Amino acid sequence: MSRPILSILLVACVAATTQHVAADTPGEVRVGEILRDVTMTGLNGPPRKLSEFRGRPLVINLWASWCGPCRAEMASLERLAWLEQSRYFIVIGISTDDYVDRAQAALAESNATITHFIDANLVLENMLGASHIPLTVLVDADGRVVQKISGARDWDSPASRLLIDDAFRRAKPQRR
Repeated sequence: MSRPILSILLVACVAATTQHVAADTPGEVRVGEILRDVTMTGLNGPPRKLSEFRGRPLVINLWASWCGPCRAEMASLERLAWLEQSRYFIVIGISTDDYVDRAQAALAESNATITHFIDANLVLENMLGASHIPLTVLVDADGRVVQKISGARDWDSPASRLLIDDAFRRAKPQRR
């Protein structure tokens, strides 16, 4: 092989193995960083500050009414929130819909009982890194992002419950 071709291949291999360091969305908070405080507009309840959830781990699910996979996983998030095992964390939803009425219609159709908010101005969508939805973000009791999971899941399945428990267990500081 000629030298220029080898050089191009070497550069391509290095580029392919280098981790992406730039944020995917403007102002994204990466895994390991603490979420900034914002006031969230309630869809099925009053507005709340994100900081009001500190003290307990948080499962944040970003969704939209027009997103089929998002709507498909909504029932499993509800079941997850009601499991005895889930008493140590809180599950909330954040709609990325542009229109409140469409998001509220989706909640009514799904008989949602967990607290949902709307992010029409993309503040949370960008901060949480939701370049694709559904996105579920696990946040520890101190407000630190522990893990981001893209795509729909069956959230009350044993595998998903284990994933959540492991993520929050790893996030706990080790006492000596």
